[in-house]
Amino acid sequence: MNAIAAAVLGGTSLAGGRGTIGGAIIGAFVIGILNDGMVMIGVSSFWQIVIKGVVIVVAVIFDQLQGDGRRRAAKKGA
Repeated sequence: MNAIAAAVLGGTSLAGGRGTIGGAIIGAFVIGILNDGMVMIGVSSFWQIVIKGVVIVVAVIFDQLQGDGRRRAAKKGA
């Protein structure tokens, strides 16, 4: 789950076709900082999983919205 979260947060599209190594590394740092921060402030294991899930869902929604914008722009240009 952490690897998928890192890739999605780093900008890799779940639909495939785009993403960078640098983005995946940045995503891994974000997930690591999120994990460490939640442990340091004493968040329970259950809520850590819930929060990471919400972050992943938000990243996927953002990716989908960006993809829709690109598809609309491509249709206008064609």
